[in-house]
Amino acid sequence: MQQKKTISFGFRGWMLIIYQAIAFLSFMVFTNYPMNILADMYGGAQKISTVYTVSILIGIIAQIFIARFIGKIKNVKRFSITLGIISFVLALGVIFIPPASQGLWLVCYGLETFFVVLYCTFAIGVLVGQWFPRRKGTVMGIATFAFPIANGLIGLFAKSVFNGPVPNVFGAFLPYLILSIVGLLIGAIFVTDYPEQCGAFRDNDRNITPEVAKAMMEAEIKAKANSVWTVGRTLKTRDFWFITIPMGLLLFCAVGLMTQTMMILGNFAAELEPIGGFGIVMLGVAVVACLGSWLLGVLDTKFGTKAAITISVAVMVVGGFIGSIRSLPALLIGMACVAVFMGASSNFTVSAAAQYWRREDFPNVFACVNPIANAIQAVGPMIIAILATTRGYQAAFIAVGIFGIISLILILLFNSKHVKLVDDKYRTAAGLPLDDALVGRK
Repeated sequence: MQQKKTISFGFRGWMLIIYQAIAFLSFMVFTNYPMNILADMYGGAQKISTVYTVSILIGIIAQIFIARFIGKIKNVKRFSITLGIISFVLALGVIFIPPASQGLWLVCYGLETFFVVLYCTFAIGVLVGQWFPRRKGTVMGIATFAFPIANGLIGLFAKSVFNGPVPNVFGAFLPYLILSIVGLLIGAIFVTDYPEQCGAFRDNDRNITPEVAKAMMEAEIKAKANSVWTVGRTLKTRDFWFITIPMGLLLFCAVGLMTQTMMILGNFAAELEPIGGFGIVMLGVAVVACLGSWLLGVLDTKFGTKAAITISVAVMVVGGFIGSIRSLPALLIGMACVAVFMGASSNFTVSAAAQYWRREDFPNVFACVNPIANAIQAVGPMIIAILATTRGYQAAFIAVGIFGIISLILILLFNSKHVKLVDDKYRTAAGLPLDDALVGRK
């Protein structure tokens, strides 16, 4: 008798989701918070955002190099844990190196940015794609709650740091350090490269027997080692760029604006005071972002990644141009629009690679999609900081609107059928079968 398909993620699946969510939290806390909160202590927003950008770009080179053999890595989980431990050690440097040693702090911050991005958006992203190839949108929609929640806590973080004669940086970071340790332990104990390795099922679909699931896993591992989607072929495919650039620009705008929220909202400090000030606004942004992340994740799973990205960039256009109107209500609407796609923008790199390419090709393609998208977002904090400080926050929102229009044009040009034609060509040339239709063509 066939077992009923469950709509849950299973215990082990939930452990992977929590592992990914805590890693996202670590990324926000140890890379974005310093730009937003500690800038005055370590050289200013422009200097720190420049270090951030350079570190991300160096990380891009590393990810593209790793992409050449990602399909041959036998233990991606161990790879992710190693990156997480290195990130944690460097985070201690970000916390404890004093402002008097600004140069050393900037080096440590740069290294932390490099490793934590590899950890949270790259290595664990591969695991998510291998566990949930069909439900990756919903899964990442839940995991990326970490972004808005972390961003909403910036006000409490700032209060903890600056209320007193001596900044209590360690006290402010301590809860996140503890969570980072918890995340690493969850990953080490409960997560495996493939669900079949711990008795679980792909997408938590129990309609197949464990024996069939294991056979599918072994066939997939063998196929990944000979994927036809090399780095060169992936980068030469036009539709790769049509979908990757919009994903990068969504990240560019979300990360860029959210790292400058204190400075932007400072333009209306007097008007915000009667309603609770900076903290209440960030709490509202967090609530909207959680809803947006979940909703866009569901839309991604139900209607396809292209549709979810199209909706996101349309919201980006609206938010950019409304936010550029100089009034508090317009600014709050603009920030709410950014919040809608803030968390979801990190969903899409996993979703696109998992949906429009074969399962065995996912690691290779994701290892190209993710670094390119992150290369685009890497310059976001620096450019937004420059625009906001030299031209005013309105110029930053105008840029968001313009980038939204560019993204909308590109994502509408993306054609999944063309991806399949290219895939068929490469597989035919390699003597591989064209059956086992690609998962999801929406």
